[in-house]
Amino acid sequence: MPNTQKKKLEADISEALIKYQRELIGRGPQEAKTYIMRDMVITRFKGVLTIEEKHLVNRDDGRKLVKHMRQLLREMYSEKYEEIIEGLSGCKVLSSHSDISTKTGERIEVFIMDKDLERTLEQ
Repeated sequence: MPNTQKKKLEADISEALIKYQRELIGRGPQEAKTYIMRDMVITRFKGVLTIEEKHLVNRDDGRKLVKHMRQLLREMYSEKYEEIIEGLSGCKVLSSHSDISTKTGERIEVFIMDKDLERTLEQ
């Protein structure tokens, strides 16, 4: 039987992160899917590049610029991302990691939690 509590939390996290990105950048990803796996929360975003970024990534120096800019923004707002996850999950985030693919326009966020969130939700 599927764990509805887990599915709801995954959907809530995706929704909250999209909302925050829309406030931050003025637009959000086209699609987001969150997976809770043991002590990790992983969110995959599709369609994250702006129209300007899509033009830039066609050039080698532009790809580096977009990647660097996105990494800087993520570092600036990492505490807020972690607050969102902690607020929804009730767990502490030990560390978080992010990367963007300028090839596919996807970004991934990985949050390492202080406990096995998946097991907690199953109880």
